[in-house]
Amino acid sequence: MAHEVINVGHDRSQLAKMAQQARSAMGTDELTTVADRGYFSGEESLACHQAGIVTYLPKPMTSSAKAGGRFDKADFIYDAEKNEYRCPAGESLIWRFSRVEAGHKIHRYWSSNCQQCSIKTQCTPSTARRVSRWEHESVLESLQKRLDRNPNMMRVRRQTVEHPFGTLKAWMGATHFLTKTLERVSTEMSLHVLAYNLKRVMSILGTGALMQAMRG
Repeated sequence: MAHEVINVGHDRSQLAKMAQQARSAMGTDELTTVADRGYFSGEESLACHQAGIVTYLPKPMTSSAKAGGRFDKADFIYDAEKNEYRCPAGESLIWRFSRVEAGHKIHRYWSSNCQQCSIKTQCTPSTARRVSRWEHESVLESLQKRLDRNPNMMRVRRQTVEHPFGTLKAWMGATHFLTKTLERVSTEMSLHVLAYNLKRVMSILGTGALMQAMRG
């Protein structure tokens, strides 16, 4: 439905833009998009939310605490009414201050009782366990809850998108793109996508139905 060639080494800034392009190409007001962890970005998730695009997107597993066998941030439950977190030991991590980091407004929370906690070694090697919260964290929490309720969505994504890309790469061969510069490669990719779409339609509807639709 939509594609774009970029020369950036990651996809973290592509989710909202490609989702909106796909929605426009389909001529619909409603869209559900499913992407893998490589597309995860708070800003992109927020942009999709604000555009009314329902998103399924798993969060990358990068927690150093979890990797070290300690409690993850997900083990701390946020209470929106009190604007505080509840830790696994039942203590309250209250709001301490907010500041802007890399253009994001971040809130900081911690408890004054960490030093006396009986399970502190399972939580943090520091004086206190501090939890950070982005001002739009609720969008990411809603995204995670949606994915938890529909765990098969990632399997649907694999079944839906891996086949077309596998086919295109097989057509391209070992050399992949034959041209150079972003403009030329974009044109080459557009031809690949067009050829794939035409062959797919002919496989489903037949050549006659395709020609009739094109004449109409």
